[in-house]
Amino acid sequence: MSHAQKFIQVSRPSWLPNYLPELDGVRGLAILWVVLYHCNPRLEGTWIHYASLWGWSGVLLFFCLSGFLITSILLTTREKPKYFHNFHARRALRIWPVYLLVLAFVYLNAPWYIGPTVWDAIRTAPWWAYFLFIQNLFHLTLPPALGPTWALAIEEQYYFLWAPLVRWVRSPWLLTLALVAALVVPPWLRSGHHAWLTPTHTLIHLDGIAWGSLLAVGLHTLKWPRRVWLWLGLGGFVAGIAAAATIAGGTPFLDSALAVGYSGMVLALIASTGARNPVNAVLRSGPLAFYGRISYGLYMTHISVFIYFGWFDLKMDPYGIPGNLAVVAFRLVICTAVAAALWYGFESQILKLKRYF
Repeated sequence: MSHAQKFIQVSRPSWLPNYLPELDGVRGLAILWVVLYHCNPRLEGTWIHYASLWGWSGVLLFFCLSGFLITSILLTTREKPKYFHNFHARRALRIWPVYLLVLAFVYLNAPWYIGPTVWDAIRTAPWWAYFLFIQNLFHLTLPPALGPTWALAIEEQYYFLWAPLVRWVRSPWLLTLALVAALVVPPWLRSGHHAWLTPTHTLIHLDGIAWGSLLAVGLHTLKWPRRVWLWLGLGGFVAGIAAAATIAGGTPFLDSALAVGYSGMVLALIASTGARNPVNAVLRSGPLAFYGRISYGLYMTHISVFIYFGWFDLKMDPYGIPGNLAVVAFRLVICTAVAAALWYGFESQILKLKRYF
């Protein structure tokens, strides 16, 4: 093997375990932030209101995690047979069962969630866009209960193109170049205010997932010591969050700065996995890790639950801030129960089939 071939060899670092429990806690933190964001009108006048306004960026954190985890899998399996078959089968097992269940529930309860009768909803609402995962690319009016599916559409579109690139592009530097392009395009398009771009269009939301993918390519290519990665992660976290709070705030580069900060945090946790400190310990176990496990079901169902139990909101409206806090607490409890039941009774059972792929 030549020196060049050795240099570009892709392999998982010996210090990096296959399972990183801290990332479960990060996922739990992200989903709770998203849920609070969708509760922010009920949090006005409380100390948590300002933090909840930033909950939209929890999806960006999800993208960072997804980019790293999925790209790591792609890199470590790209030499194996049935690469595409196994990857897409595993993705289908992870995404489709809950996705289809939510679609069916919303459409079969169309008068509640969409407006017209079930038959009218099937004929007029863009059901076909959901099956093709392109609902975020057109100026469509999505039912609120199905609004969160835009993030799934971005991921599915991204991996549809990214998986073949990882398989067939042998040079990590060319993969890096593709990811750099994916980082440059979003702020450039966001600054243009193009009429054809929807607020959830894939091309303006690649920052997080591209940074996560870049972390995976770097960790599997550059044989740097673990401590170097830790300091890079901490530096990226501080620099990204500082930029988001100052020069990038209110500009097309806000998502870019947050993506740097979140990916830096993820990298620092990857490099420090297993460390005995309060941050890692909190993320590895306890409530955040639990919410990380049920995060997909919680993300997909929380708006539906809010709408279904809207009667409770109306009862609490006369009580001001205490009533609003009761609504938020009630929503969190019910959403947690629904997502936990979905995970333990449905998702986790289906995911056992992954062992065949």
